[in-house]
Amino acid sequence: MATKPAASAQAVSPLAVDNHGLSTPEARNVQCWLMDNWGYPGPLNGQLGTESWKAIQRFLQADWGYPGPINGVPEFSTDRALLTFLTAEYGYPGPIDGDWGPSATVAFKRFAAWCAGAC
Repeated sequence: MATKPAASAQAVSPLAVDNHGLSTPEARNVQCWLMDNWGYPGPLNGQLGTESWKAIQRFLQADWGYPGPINGVPEFSTDRALLTFLTAEYGYPGPIDGDWGPSATVAFKRFAAWCAGAC
């Protein structure tokens, strides 16, 4: 009888949508800003999916120390860089540990409100 391995290496696949606590209109504001500044190809649907997160990662890599790949997966290092940005610009009180919580969502909503000017 052949044995099966206990675990297998699988590629990380992006989630369909992860708005990180933003409402659909708030996420659409962010998408407008990403479209204007970071190569987000659309659509402006208020659903932060793979292409939205790739644009966020490009922004974070250029300006906020994101060290990871541009793969559209909002994982630990994406969140850590996003928290760094939100601390500096939108009142996130910390810690910058890559763990998304309610205070991070409040700061992300402030950013989304600012992004409304791009729509």
